[in-house]
Amino acid sequence: MKAYSALEAHFGRIGRLAAIEGLLHWDTETVLPAGAAADRGEQLAALRTLLHELETAPQLPEWLDRADDEALDDWQRANVQEMRRRVWHQRAVPAPLVAALARAGTECVVAWREARARDDFAALLPRLEGVVALVRERAAAKAEVLRLEPYDALLDEFEPGLAAVRVDEVFDALASFLPGMIAAVIERQQAQPPPRPWAVSFPLATQRVLAQRVMAVLGFDFQRGRLDPSAHPFCSGGGDDVRITARWREESFVEGLQAVAHETGHALYEQGLPAAWRFQPVGQARGMALHETNRC
Repeated sequence: MKAYSALEAHFGRIGRLAAIEGLLHWDTETVLPAGAAADRGEQLAALRTLLHELETAPQLPEWLDRADDEALDDWQRANVQEMRRRVWHQRAVPAPLVAALARAGTECVVAWREARARDDFAALLPRLEGVVALVRERAAAKAEVLRLEPYDALLDEFEPGLAAVRVDEVFDALASFLPGMIAAVIERQQAQPPPRPWAVSFPLATQRVLAQRVMAVLGFDFQRGRLDPSAHPFCSGGGDDVRITARWREESFVEGLQAVAHETGHALYEQGLPAAWRFQPVGQARGMALHETNRC
């Protein structure tokens, strides 16, 4: 078997298992009973450890080097590039830390959901501190191997090649004009009559119907996705199974509708990815900058 063919089969398995992992995360944030948090943490730790083993398999560097000498088209070469980048990142983190983060992150999400309902941040704080400590450990491990600053090592996962120095430049540019623009907007608003307050509440079921109609108008394919409630809006999955969530309040439909429009932008991006490369690294979103600006 040619090296590229072996790589494509190997990473195809990784992609399918990662999709299962995504479904478990969706379930965790939507319908998982609070008492099942520890079990779900163990499930995700086991799956994440298996994925880590596959992504750091000892034969991958040799296959990647051999694939560079094969006759590949542009898509295949880009796929090899993304494979190499994933191996590079995953080999920097020890497997026990990968499992620990999966457990701690899952239990923290469920604890946050309960603490938020009670407005009790103190109850969440110990678990949150545990997650932050593990993320810092992960950043240090990546920084040492990738020869980057710790924050840059984490940032590179979400937007390849982006560094904190560039982020600072962007925010410095925003800081140069935003205060004046905000002051001008406030001054203009103060000169206008106040907006009319909503005098009625909007049933959650009605808001959900409106949200689904807006999603359909924007182009969301309900044969390949769904909408559900959650404590915080998010988009999960990809390809033929893209799921978004929203949070509604009876006293104001704007909050839920804005969340739906935002998450539908993410969903349309995922539903529009090339089907021919599904489950391959090159067929997935490469970074979050374009994802977050791909708005309806």
